[in-house]
Amino acid sequence: MKRLRIEHETGFRYGGDVSASYNEARMLPGTTESQFVLSAALEIEPSTAVNTYVDYFGTRVSAFDVLSPHQALTITARSLVEVRPRPIEHTGITWDRLAVEAARSLETVEQLTQTNRTRPHPEVAELAASYAARHDDPGRAAHEICVAIGDAVEYMHGVTGVHSTAIDAWEARKGVCQDMAHIAIGALRSVGIPARYVSGYLHPRPQAEVGVAVTGESHAWVEWFAGEWTGFDPTNNIEIGDRHVLVGRGRDYNDVPPLRGVYAGPFKSNLHVKVTITREA
Repeated sequence: MKRLRIEHETGFRYGGDVSASYNEARMLPGTTESQFVLSAALEIEPSTAVNTYVDYFGTRVSAFDVLSPHQALTITARSLVEVRPRPIEHTGITWDRLAVEAARSLETVEQLTQTNRTRPHPEVAELAASYAARHDDPGRAAHEICVAIGDAVEYMHGVTGVHSTAIDAWEARKGVCQDMAHIAIGALRSVGIPARYVSGYLHPRPQAEVGVAVTGESHAWVEWFAGEWTGFDPTNNIEIGDRHVLVGRGRDYNDVPPLRGVYAGPFKSNLHVKVTITREA
């Protein structure tokens, strides 16, 4: 188990006065079966009231408006979280049984439907089908599918953008964690395995020193349902461990962006993001 302190600062600088902005932030982790939040708070500049609620998919949302003129908006999320590893444990469920169980709940049914972002390239669907045919246990098939995608796609900034789809990233064979998660989710759904997008943070150093602050970034991985929900990080081809801090879940990135909003003011704006992660214990 590790104790991680996370500071995530993001915001905008505008090309003039903004008269009003309306925003939602999904930047604060919640307590789950594998992590315990010791503290979590949001600081907003200009200062304003915040309304916090849990959305449909169970993600903590901070909604706020800034109704006074401003030329910059900065949101800083600070959290301290104890995290334990979540090793993969295959349940031995059959494909027929999975089909029955997946149809019983909206939580799983909704994670079988492809979105514009996750719809797989025909080559990806073929790859997923070939691995599914090798296994009687869909959980083991899911694991191999995710590993194969992680092996096939090179991690590289600047090739894809925030609006890129799984097909875009597969054709380039390059992308970031968001892209690899979308490709993996599309592949899993194409063979009847419910899969969902997970947003959060990853401490970049496996052997992190206590008390040393390092530059991090938002991260994304996947969870599949094969009798129970199981997570995997296809970007790094690793199981979800005590370096992963979960913030939100959804059908794809559209359900869990760190910051979303609209504003009245000049068209030009510049986004800035900085994430710092420190191992406390």
